[in-house]
Amino acid sequence: MIQQQTILKVADNSGAKTVKCIKILGGFRKQYAKLGDIIVVSVQQLRNKSKKTSKVLKGGVFWALVVRTKTQFKKRDGSFFLLSENSVTLLNKQGNPIGTRILGPMPKILKKKKFIKFASLSVGLI
Repeated sequence: MIQQQTILKVADNSGAKTVKCIKILGGFRKQYAKLGDIIVVSVQQLRNKSKKTSKVLKGGVFWALVVRTKTQFKKRDGSFFLLSENSVTLLNKQGNPIGTRILGPMPKILKKKKFIKFASLSVGLI
């Protein structure tokens, strides 16, 4: 579960390396974000190689889609799956991805939550 002040990895090639969660969107008292939720983040670190060609700047505020979380997620058939890190992909204000690739696998759940564009950009689905 992701809450405010959580440091997250960025799973796309937008140029950001780590971001910090500022706010969870979707309700007045919503404290935690799960897979497929949209949050507001601030860029903390940039990738070394792409500082000049980066699409984002340090300190910039963006929307982000939660792609992977460390907490267990239960499928409908009763099985669980667990991912190794908390990561997000950055969005612009229209809800489109900033990066052109998503690094690492992405859960199939996001494809069902109407994020088909992200599923097509990812390496694989689990």
